[in-house]
Amino acid sequence: MLCVFNRSLLFVVMLFSGMAMAGHHEASEAEKNLVQVAANNDDFQTLVMAIKAADLVGTLEGKGPFTVLAPADDAFAKLPDGTLAALLEPENKEKLQAILTYHVLPGAISSEEVVKLKLPETVQGSTVAIETDDDGKVTINGANVILADVPASNGVIHVIDTVLLPPEPKE
Repeated sequence: MLCVFNRSLLFVVMLFSGMAMAGHHEASEAEKNLVQVAANNDDFQTLVMAIKAADLVGTLEGKGPFTVLAPADDAFAKLPDGTLAALLEPENKEKLQAILTYHVLPGAISSEEVVKLKLPETVQGSTVAIETDDDGKVTINGANVILADVPASNGVIHVIDTVLLPPEPKE
C-alpha cells in the first residue's frame, strides 16, 4: 500500500494536477478505486507491482474505505540494494503483505483529520506516529507527506517519501 523528492515532488504534483485536468472522457480520480489511481500514476509503478505481488489488489479495490500512505517509486529506491527484489519473491509474500498493510489506515481520513490522530492503528495492526511541526510539515514515522488528499472512490491517498517498515513482531 502502500516510500526523496525535490524533483519527484514536482513530478508528483504535476502528475496529479495533470490527472485532475485530464480530458473529460476519463473518469475523475474520485471515481477510480485506490489501485486504479495508483496504477494511472507513473510514480507508483513499484507500489502497484508490490500490491500485485502481495495479492492485495482485491482488498484495495474493495469497498473500503481506506487511507493509503503511498510511497512513490523514489521511496522504494531508497531501500537497501536487493531489499525490494527479495520482498517480491513468493516466499516473502507475508512479509510484503505486512509492510504494505502497515501503509493502510482503516477509513478515508483527510489530511485535516489524520494529523489529529497522532498514533493511529494500521490495517497491519501496529501504530504509526504522526507529527506536525511548527511550519505545518507532516511526517509519519519520519516519512514526509509530500502530497495529501488524493481522492479515490474507496478512500484517499497521502503520498510519502519513505517506505514505512512495521516493528518486528514480538515473540
